[in-house]
Amino acid sequence: MTLTRKYHFVALLLLGVFLSVFRAEAQETKDTLGDVKRPELGPNDTIPVPAKIADGELYPANTLEWTWVQAPMPPEMRRRLEAWTRLRNAVYVTYPYARKAGIILNDINSKVTKMDEGDRKKYIQSREKELRKDFTEPLTNLSVYQGKVLMKLINRQTGNNCYDIIKEYKGGLTARVYQTVAFFFNSSLKQPYDASGDDKQIESIVLEVERMYPKM
Repeated sequence: MTLTRKYHFVALLLLGVFLSVFRAEAQETKDTLGDVKRPELGPNDTIPVPAKIADGELYPANTLEWTWVQAPMPPEMRRRLEAWTRLRNAVYVTYPYARKAGIILNDINSKVTKMDEGDRKKYIQSREKELRKDFTEPLTNLSVYQGKVLMKLINRQTGNNCYDIIKEYKGGLTARVYQTVAFFFNSSLKQPYDASGDDKQIESIVLEVERMYPKM
């Protein structure tokens, strides 16, 4: 046997082995379908497509690419989103002032309880100057809506509404005057704070702020 014939013989042998393996794999693949019912093919069904087995039958199947569908926001949803955004912005603006005011007022309360009337009045006047210095300018730039939110937050930080706070430190007459002014702005110094009720949204935004700025 010449060298060329040897090469031909080896090539044919390898081809025979390859075809045997291919047939075995094809038979194994066919067998894995078991008793799955095949769809009936028509004369023009000549294009192979992906398929999957469901309920014992073979069905054409494929995975579509992601498709983004956009639709106009309903008016009611848009109004709710605008109201939420407005409230969230107001809380972000006013919460630092409410928190600082709460710290100062709680500190004042803890100290004046042990003072007589004269010392109590002098001490409150000295701390009032501090409050005016820190808050007069920024608070005059707040909108009426932000002012309402601020009063809610001060109630949250101190446990007292703004009417009671003014009455405690400035007297009932002053408190009534400020309450009258608030009334003309469609507001009230006696606003309560219900974290699990009417003010649930404010509370969730405050908790968001505290998570984002834990050292505020």
